[in-house]
Amino acid sequence: MDEQAGTGGSSEASGRADEIRRAASRIFFEKGYDSTSIQDIADAVGILKGSLYYYIDTKEDLLFDVIKSTHEEGLRQASEWMSMDGSPRQRLQAAIAGHVASNLQHLEGVGVFFQDFPSLGEERRAEIIDDRDFYDRHLRDLIVEGQASGDFNPELDPKLSVMAILGMMNWVYQWYRPGGDWDPRDVASGLAALAMGGLAVTDAGEPGD
Repeated sequence: MDEQAGTGGSSEASGRADEIRRAASRIFFEKGYDSTSIQDIADAVGILKGSLYYYIDTKEDLLFDVIKSTHEEGLRQASEWMSMDGSPRQRLQAAIAGHVASNLQHLEGVGVFFQDFPSLGEERRAEIIDDRDFYDRHLRDLIVEGQASGDFNPELDPKLSVMAILGMMNWVYQWYRPGGDWDPRDVASGLAALAMGGLAVTDAGEPGD
């Protein structure tokens, strides 16, 4: 009986922590981290400000939780295309479509990531940057592999190409609105096709139209 009660209490605490993180993500996205107070978050989840400190030590803990959760979701998605079979073109197209789809599904967290990342402490920033660089290197390696195989224009700079693709994929949080004119799947596939067109070569060996 005591074990079941303890499990239930743990589950309830975990659910409350998730609720707090979601509220923090929404408010950080709407107001910005610096303009958000602990009181704002406590009010959003209907608890006393002092009770919030049962779950966190500082406001930065919440920011890191939001950013790390968003980042880990992106890495989870990336693990799928990193391990898939297929040509470099097929794998990169899957990577871009999956990245965009993930961003569209987590717009608030992605927005907080890019808007408020500098507010993290140095050690926490370094942890995220290490994972980000790992991801970027895999994208560059995939483009280099595609250039060697003839899938992609060999004259393109892989690093510059990845920076351009990442900018296109990550900027969606700025302009995409759920329930608008575009279905998320169409946006993901459309941006992937756009990137592929920019990287591809024609049969004559020139950049694709």
